[in-house]
Amino acid sequence: MKNSNPFLSIVVPCYNEEDVIDVFLNKIFSVLAYTGEDFEIVFVNDGSRDSTLSVLKEKSKEYDNVRVINLSRNFGKEAALTAGIDASKGEVVVPIDVDLQDPPELILDFIKKYKEGYDVVVGKRVDRTTDSVAKRISAEFFYKIHNKISDIEIPHNVGDYRLMSRRVVEELKKLPESQRFMKGLFAWLGFKTAVVEYKRDARIAGDSSFNGWKLWNFALDGITSFSTAPLRVWLYIGLGLAFISFIYGSWIILKTLLFGADTPGYASMITVVLFLGGIQLMGIGILGEYIGRIYVESKNRPIYIVEDEY
Repeated sequence: MKNSNPFLSIVVPCYNEEDVIDVFLNKIFSVLAYTGEDFEIVFVNDGSRDSTLSVLKEKSKEYDNVRVINLSRNFGKEAALTAGIDASKGEVVVPIDVDLQDPPELILDFIKKYKEGYDVVVGKRVDRTTDSVAKRISAEFFYKIHNKISDIEIPHNVGDYRLMSRRVVEELKKLPESQRFMKGLFAWLGFKTAVVEYKRDARIAGDSSFNGWKLWNFALDGITSFSTAPLRVWLYIGLGLAFISFIYGSWIILKTLLFGADTPGYASMITVVLFLGGIQLMGIGILGEYIGRIYVESKNRPIYIVEDEY
């Protein structure tokens, strides 16, 4: 099986997931048995610090249709997901998290939609009560902001859990950027898409490696990858401030001509200077974010490095 081309490839990025691999495999095997199709499971060990790699190596020996891609270090989930998709051989590919928050049973619906003629079938979360309130609010805010200022619209509450046909995967592999925001890249590809709704469950074990800071940076990557609006907005802010300054300056001149010289106030001057300084620093920061991305992309480094395959 490891050298053949199955119908279905399940791609599973892993980072410190030693506690859930057995449960995941038991669940996914029981579900995939109903498909009646041959399949492979491609685990990607993304530089785990626990015994995830050892567990996966044992599973690859135990099961002929389990493959393991071991990256040379932790490159992040987007890179690990890319590595798994690149290594997949199936006619259709389904990325899924190992924590079973996304129900594997949905794969049966995905395949049914694929056989109806859809190249992409996405899972949409209609119930996120297992996520914290802060995460739900920030996710909703992100989707609204991103879709408002970007050319590419990301479907609300749709993650990486989806089915893609082989021709979609081949087009995805042509996209060369090293700083990858996969949800945006998936949406950018297009193709005929179906939506399957589901309720997201809690993790079966372990803790998520995504904290608030990582989610914030993830959101920044998403916005700066698909929109130049944060750069363009400073043109309008500059025009607005210049107009206000012109009106205020004109008023001071007129007031001086009519009523004589006025004693300037240091407090108001410092306030204006600090305000303009803050505005300029924010603009420089956003400009730096884009320049940083250009700098990283110009190095043309690989997205990931595979150390071993099992």
